[in-house]
Amino acid sequence: MPETVQGLKDIKPDSASTSDLRPLSFEDTSIAFSSQSDFKLRKTYWLFALMNKGWLVNLGTFFIKIALRLRLPIKFLIKNTIFEQFCGGESIQDSEKTIRHLHDVHVGTILDYSIEGEETEKSFDETTLEILRTIERASESSDIPFSVFKVTGVASTELLEAIQIGDSLNKEQKAEFDRVMKRVDTLCRRAHDRNVRIFIDAEESWIQDTIDTLAYEMMNRYNHERPIVYNTYQMYRWESLAHLRRDTAEAQAKGYYLGVKLVRGAYLEKERLRAHEEEYQDPIQATKEDTDIAFNEAIEFCLQNRDTISICLGTHNEESCLYCVELMKQLGIAPGDLHIYFAQLLGMSDNISYNLANAGYNVAKYVPYGPVEAVMPYLFRRADENKSIAGQSSREFTLVSNELKRRKGCRQ
Repeated sequence: MPETVQGLKDIKPDSASTSDLRPLSFEDTSIAFSSQSDFKLRKTYWLFALMNKGWLVNLGTFFIKIALRLRLPIKFLIKNTIFEQFCGGESIQDSEKTIRHLHDVHVGTILDYSIEGEETEKSFDETTLEILRTIERASESSDIPFSVFKVTGVASTELLEAIQIGDSLNKEQKAEFDRVMKRVDTLCRRAHDRNVRIFIDAEESWIQDTIDTLAYEMMNRYNHERPIVYNTYQMYRWESLAHLRRDTAEAQAKGYYLGVKLVRGAYLEKERLRAHEEEYQDPIQATKEDTDIAFNEAIEFCLQNRDTISICLGTHNEESCLYCVELMKQLGIAPGDLHIYFAQLLGMSDNISYNLANAGYNVAKYVPYGPVEAVMPYLFRRADENKSIAGQSSREFTLVSNELKRRKGCRQ
């Protein structure tokens, strides 16, 4: 396969030349928060101050769920606090301001339709149509380098699990899965036709094998000319590195590009609880250190196989980002190489995203969107993950505090 990928879009068509860029430092808050006004920064400060208190997050989540169930008028409050911090808007059109804002700092957008928990054929079809709209929007400019979807957004979890454990499907289930495959193929084919790369997100281990099978079938259909379909590897699972090596050999044998998104993983507590309750081997690494080692080994493997693999590091871990940057330097890989992207969530780790972009690396933000009420499960999960990621809220709070102090000092 060729060293350069033809036809892929660069998200920084008007960015500064490499010689004009400042050295990379994730402590540089002047870059991380350069586009935020003092008012917005103080608002972010108070939000993370509150989120830094686990008991308050639990209490707030409890009362918001009750208020929504009782249809109390709290949408305005939600929309102007946690929703504003972590979401682009209620629609693609609402998210345009965020897309433009990110473009101005040379960061791409990944529109993430974040509706969760609706498992009906009607909702699956509606979600498919909405993801198609994100692909069409991405095809219109270089501001949106990727689209993304979850297979559980277009398929029943129960059906995916039945297929994974090898249950015999009845006639109705076979017809249902045929519709699932058609939806997935429709999304990937449209992405291929519009030259838009598309992530298939990882999910729980008891349905992930089914998702993987769909992903590699799509890659074999649409990744022969360039990397279009990306599968997601959760490196907190102890077998993921071996799977990455196996899948690379398969891609090389069949002559297609392997699209790889590396993450640590988001379902740790759920995975361990289920493994314990159902008495099967825990799929999660024994320690956080083991996960970190596997993640960095996966980065190294992907960079060394850059002729086959295109990679996106979906991580808020500063050490892994710096490790990738250093390896790129050692291997003589340019910061703007289109095989390599970094991605973080909107509203988090701006010190990583903006400083990487300023140093010339390809960066994109996941920008969730959807009706406020429908996106709340995502926001509840985000608040909970902020607690569980060691020091994440504290880190965000400290960075914002440092920038406020820096600005105050500059005015004196």
